[in-house]
Amino acid sequence: MSSDLPIEFTELVDLTSIGISPQSLDFRSTTFESDRFVTIRETNDGANSVSIIDLANNNNVIKKNMGGDSAIMHPEQMVISVRANGTIVQIFNLETKSKLKSFTLNDPCVFWTWLDDKHLGIITTKSLAFCNVFDGNVSAKPTILTTRHSSLNNTQIISFVSNKNLDWFATVGILQENGRIGGRIQLYSKGRNVSQAFDGHVAMFSNIVLERNENKPVQVFITGTRNPTSNNGELRIIEIDHDQSLAQSYEKKNVDIFFPPDAANDFPLAIQVSEKYGVIYLLTKYGFIHLYEMETGKNLFVNRITAESVFTSTSYDNKNGIACINKKGQVLAVEISTSQIVPYILSKLSDTSLALTMAKRGGLPGADDLLGQQFNELLQKNDYNEAAKVAASSTQLRNQNTINRLKNIQSAPGTISPLLVYFSTLLDNGKLNKEETIELARPVLQQNRKQLFEKWLKEDKLECSEQLGDIVKPFDTTLALACYLKSNVHAKVVNCLAELQQFEKILPYCQKVGYNANFLVLISTLIRSSPDRAAEFTTSLLQNPESASQIDIEKIADLFFSQNHIQQGTSLLLDALKADTPDQGHLQTRVLEVNLLHAPQVADAILGNNIFSHYDKPRIAELSEKAGLFQRALENYIDIKDIKRCIVSTKVIPVDWLVEYFGKLNIDQSIACLRTLMDNNMQSNIQIVVQVATKYSDLLGSATLIKMFEEYGATEGLYYYLASLVNLTEDKDVVYKYIEAAGKLNQTNEIERIVRDNNVYDAERVKNYLKDANLENQIPLIVVCDRNNFTHELIVYLYQKHQMKFIETYVQQINPAKAPEVVGALIDVDCDESFIKDLLQSVIGQVPVAELTEEVEKRNRLKLLLPFLEKTLSQGNQDQAVYNTMAKIYIDSNNAPEKFLKENDQYDTLEIGRYCEKRDPYLAYIAYDKGNNDDDLLRITNENDMYKYQARYLLKRSDTELWNKVLNPENVHRNQLVESVNSVGIPSLTDPAPVSLTVQAFMNNGLKKELIELLEKIVLEPTAFSDNVALQGLLLLSAIKYEPTKVQGYLGRLEKYDPNEIGPLCVDHGLNEEAFEIYDKHNMNTDALKVLIENINSLERAQDYAEKMEKPELWSELGSAQLNASQIPAAIESFIKADDPSNYREVINAAEAAGEFENLIPYLSMARKTLKESKIDSCLILAYAQLGKLHEIESTLTTSNSANMEEVGDKLIELKNYKAAKLCYSSVSNYSKLASTLVYLDDFQGAVDTARKASNIRVWRQVNDACINQKEFKLAQICGLNLIVHAEEVNDIVSKYESNGYFKELISLFEAGLGLERAHMGMFTELSVLFSKYEPEKLYEHLKMFWSRINIPKVIRVVEDAHQWKELMFLYSHYDEWDNAAITMIEKTTDDLDHDYFKEVIVKVSNLEIYYKAINFYVKEHPSLLIDLMTVLTPRLDIPRTINIFLSSDNLPLIKPFLINVLPKNISVVNQAYHDLLIEEEDYKSLQVAVDSYDKFDQIGLATRLESHDLLFFRRIAALLFRRNKKWAKALSILKQDKLWKEAIETASISQDDKVVKELLEYFVETDNKEAVVALLYTAYNLFKYENVLEVAWINGLTDYTKPYEISIKKEQNDAIEKMAEESTKKTDQETEGAPLMLTSGMSFQQTGF
Repeated sequence: MSSDLPIEFTELVDLTSIGISPQSLDFRSTTFESDRFVTIRETNDGANSVSIIDLANNNNVIKKNMGGDSAIMHPEQMVISVRANGTIVQIFNLETKSKLKSFTLNDPCVFWTWLDDKHLGIITTKSLAFCNVFDGNVSAKPTILTTRHSSLNNTQIISFVSNKNLDWFATVGILQENGRIGGRIQLYSKGRNVSQAFDGHVAMFSNIVLERNENKPVQVFITGTRNPTSNNGELRIIEIDHDQSLAQSYEKKNVDIFFPPDAANDFPLAIQVSEKYGVIYLLTKYGFIHLYEMETGKNLFVNRITAESVFTSTSYDNKNGIACINKKGQVLAVEISTSQIVPYILSKLSDTSLALTMAKRGGLPGADDLLGQQFNELLQKNDYNEAAKVAASSTQLRNQNTINRLKNIQSAPGTISPLLVYFSTLLDNGKLNKEETIELARPVLQQNRKQLFEKWLKEDKLECSEQLGDIVKPFDTTLALACYLKSNVHAKVVNCLAELQQFEKILPYCQKVGYNANFLVLISTLIRSSPDRAAEFTTSLLQNPESASQIDIEKIADLFFSQNHIQQGTSLLLDALKADTPDQGHLQTRVLEVNLLHAPQVADAILGNNIFSHYDKPRIAELSEKAGLFQRALENYIDIKDIKRCIVSTKVIPVDWLVEYFGKLNIDQSIACLRTLMDNNMQSNIQIVVQVATKYSDLLGSATLIKMFEEYGATEGLYYYLASLVNLTEDKDVVYKYIEAAGKLNQTNEIERIVRDNNVYDAERVKNYLKDANLENQIPLIVVCDRNNFTHELIVYLYQKHQMKFIETYVQQINPAKAPEVVGALIDVDCDESFIKDLLQSVIGQVPVAELTEEVEKRNRLKLLLPFLEKTLSQGNQDQAVYNTMAKIYIDSNNAPEKFLKENDQYDTLEIGRYCEKRDPYLAYIAYDKGNNDDDLLRITNENDMYKYQARYLLKRSDTELWNKVLNPENVHRNQLVESVNSVGIPSLTDPAPVSLTVQAFMNNGLKKELIELLEKIVLEPTAFSDNVALQGLLLLSAIKYEPTKVQGYLGRLEKYDPNEIGPLCVDHGLNEEAFEIYDKHNMNTDALKVLIENINSLERAQDYAEKMEKPELWSELGSAQLNASQIPAAIESFIKADDPSNYREVINAAEAAGEFENLIPYLSMARKTLKESKIDSCLILAYAQLGKLHEIESTLTTSNSANMEEVGDKLIELKNYKAAKLCYSSVSNYSKLASTLVYLDDFQGAVDTARKASNIRVWRQVNDACINQKEFKLAQICGLNLIVHAEEVNDIVSKYESNGYFKELISLFEAGLGLERAHMGMFTELSVLFSKYEPEKLYEHLKMFWSRINIPKVIRVVEDAHQWKELMFLYSHYDEWDNAAITMIEKTTDDLDHDYFKEVIVKVSNLEIYYKAINFYVKEHPSLLIDLMTVLTPRLDIPRTINIFLSSDNLPLIKPFLINVLPKNISVVNQAYHDLLIEEEDYKSLQVAVDSYDKFDQIGLATRLESHDLLFFRRIAALLFRRNKKWAKALSILKQDKLWKEAIETASISQDDKVVKELLEYFVETDNKEAVVALLYTAYNLFKYENVLEVAWINGLTDYTKPYEISIKKEQNDAIEKMAEESTKKTDQETEGAPLMLTSGMSFQQTGF
């Protein structure tokens, strides 16, 4: 737009360039609630998503996968509202991810919008409603306002607005009416609950302040419409809810809306109001913007901002403009040009009053001269209040001079001063500037009106500055702080925060603003007022790395300590020195020194917490010792002398700490200190010494410590020291020393505990010590000997010492288990037997009898134990050892041992048996028999030839493993044993189990003959087992295996055997005749027949046997055998005699293989009587078919049957018996296979009809192929239509036709298929390919009709290969391949270019290089259309590059209209190219306008070119350019040469250079140009020195011509003197004591309401 236009036009974003699909750019899918967000609902591949374009964040696109049918964003926040199914509404905060609302409407929503920042307006099919989205009630439904007016029926709702109080609402809908768009508005008053309907396309509520209403606004309702009948447009503005208290009401306005003749169908689409400037923006559908002044209704401006139609809009720039989106996807914004609107009204509309009104209302520039003139006139008229209001409305007049003038005016008593009116007007309309704020602040604060000042400050009505803060600070530091904060006076902000003790805010503030404060001075100040807060503030500084590096902590600590703030200084340093680094050592020493001198307890705590580690330790140790802190002194002393001096103060040193302290000393130091403690006061310090020795025993060495204790004779200390080690040590000497010390202290119980529980001592040494010590209590010695097996020595020692009671104690109390050793030792020392017996009697039940027996038996004194054993048994003791001993005594004494051994079960049979072997083998046999000691029993019986005992034992035991062992061939005693078994063992048995086991054992060990002999004796001879079935069977079994010749004889003598067992066994061993005899004898005919068939292999004997028996099952068995022998007819006859169809599968298979169909039919007929099997019926049909009996097949099919017709039919097809197969497929209606069969029978029509019934792709394909091969194209087409609807079949169909050259028939097929309901993309695509190949003249029309259903990329490849450029361009365009479409049009359509279509294409390309190809193309081929092309390319052209293209080709004149069009962009290359054209055309007027309007070009260069031009006007332009660039001499040189005096005088005045002005004056004087002299003096009088002018005038006789200049100078001098006098008087008055400083005299200030 031209810079002198009253609007600023901006393209915010092109939605298509950021990936938004053009299909989504419509009223339903795109919402535009504010100039912050554009919300677009998109659908891709069936998935719904929402794109949110953040216009305030570099057009960032946020995509959300979201369903629903509508989505809108909050005007400012990241809050989205989503609607689904018309009724379900959900509202989410996308930043917090929280749900704000979720409800379901009763009626479908047709429109919704945000009424303000909180409320969402909703229009349903029946009502108007709204809801507060941020009320916290998620499920609350909207509030119903009223029902929809009937006039809105059948309309599309496009707008819903309200006033600020939400008590007036307007709904707008549009509809088709008389071929044009009509509009309806429903206006609803909530307070009156009344609706009114009228015509209208747009509506808006607004407020306006009228002049006489004292800044109180009135509400107006604005509507716009275009009557569909008359075609006239009208803007209506009316006031609503008039406030009767207001002096002025708004007069209704009706203004015509202009519509161009070529916009017959245009209508108002949107309206926005700028209340700040009082401007109405009305936007039409066709993109025309209308500006109206709201108070007068006057039309300000009309222009078209877009050639594309607009479909949605919103407010722009804080509601001071309007933004919209057109169908092309451009987001456009329009607002008034604040710098041009007023000059535009003045120059174009010539309406000074309107210009002044708008300038005052919005503080707009451009009318400053008029306002200044009006201000002066009002002052002259003494209309001071109005003058003040005028001054307040002009930015130019808002200066100190105006304030001074208003301040000097004395208002009448009881009236408001002009200055106050001035300030009031400014405060009502906006914000005071710096000078105004300062001027107002002084009197307000002096009159103690701080609350009023604070109110203005909070409302941001005042401009803060350092000077203002200085004025406010004496009255209120907090307010001063606010002023300093806003004016960024950092030093004073910090000082104020410190004075207010808001220390916690100082550091964050400094970090925020990047201010480096002098914290040392600040802290010094704080220490004097609040040491604690000063320390707290310093700590906060130290905690921040940035501020910590800026302060010297040592100096700050000195500040605290120098003022005796020890506690605060210490606290500060403790925080500062937390890092405990070496460089902090001197500070650590300092803080400890101060506290040791003034607060030792604090120093003690510091040292105790180990906060510091780098201080001067000797110095601190010395001070600690002086302060009585011996513990801290020891912590820091190093010299052993110092340590020994302090360590004896044990009364003031905690024992625990002292013990821990020794851990820090080395070994020598520790020993030295321990000796020091012992020397100082051993009795008092022995406990400490023991604790230290105990804890550091490993370090110091137990030997060293023991030696120390012994040197000092501290036996008790040694005892307690060792007591702590003895349970843990591995040192035998330590334990021994402990036992020794305990012995000295007579601690026998402790000695007993150690020797009992401890394992780390030298038992021999301790035993000897205890024997030598001869303690009264011998228990420790007993324990040592007991634990270390010194029992014999112990008993001998005690017996010799006559300590018999301790022997008893040892046996009875300590270890009764040692009684055997004790008894042995007593026997060895020849102790009295009575003592031994009494001792044993005292421990009955506790003594291990086995060991006791062993000890006594070794000494051959077993009888000694008899009383003990008998008493043991009498007490119920069942210990086996007791019985063993008793048995041995009975055996040795021959006291009925056999009876004892047989009757007693408690002794150890193995032990006693072995004890008896040499004494009596039979007694050993008894013992071994009782204990089942197999090996020992076999050994003793074999060694002593006791085979009969062994045989009886084996039969009794009946153990398989034992039998296997004795029957082993390696056993030399086996024969004698077998003989004994047969002769003695078996005859005596009646239990069959041992017999059976014996037989099994014989079998297992290969005693075949022996086994048979055994069985013959058992079975054939009269015994209890003669009729035993198992034994008879076993005999036969053994004979079969080992003596087969005897089997026949046994069969005659034996009856009680199992034929089911023996028969198969005979067969297995080849005794077939014996087996047949067994089966026949027992009437097992089937088994007998089976033997004849399978084993004897005689079918003749088998048939004779079957005829003899005449049993069906025998015939069945015989039939199976005959079948296996391939005697098919005989087998079938046998099965028929048996009436057995069970083997029908084998019979059928065999008969079919042998071709015995004639014989098979009777069998199948018999089988069908009892079986309903599919295979039987199927084979019967196959047999009929093989014999050509079609009639029988039809008869069979008409009756009930179970045949698998499909399977039969398939076999018949394989056999090429198509007629029979046809009968089968027909009977089951298998149309698929029937159709195939009909093809084989060449019945194509029938095949097609049947395929239709089958509806199977494979069948259609087969029939189709057959029809094509037979050239039955009509039938083939029917098949093909059923195939091509399946995409996967298309390629095969095409290949089939093309390979046979049937192109027309193929195209005809696909053309016929397009009308099918199931026609798919592949069909349309393939037809396109076929047209391209064989009928290209039809291709374009086909593409035009069906491009949306074609696989465009595939067709593109085809047509490109075929060089079909027209079709290729069409496809590229419809596939959004705009780049390729454009390139194709450029390269391939030189002669028949469609210019309009090319424009549509070129603007959509993404590669801008194509633009320049298009331009070059048009330059060469269509230069007359170039400008039209470049007009549409302009928004995206690189204009400098474009200009350079034409400059290099010398075609610049071709694009002059283009240059004019892009001049408003103020681009250097454009401006210079345009200048070149104008200079060449000598169009100086246009050149003047261009250089005045657009400044981006080489101004000096242009001026240099023009200064020597032939035309005066070009030289004048050169001079003005030199003047603009302050080349005064060059400019004046040209102007003087061309005698352009006016411009020369203006240039000199503008230069503000007295030298330039003086030279020009001299030039005018020299050339006697008196009029120019007068004009120059008047214009630049302030640049001349008064005396120089008088001199020049006097010398050159120009005194009369300089009089006007002299008069002006004199008047200024007098005014200045008067002003100084007034200021002096005023200053004197102000200094008068007690005189109040007020804006007005008297109480008039109080009447303002401030």
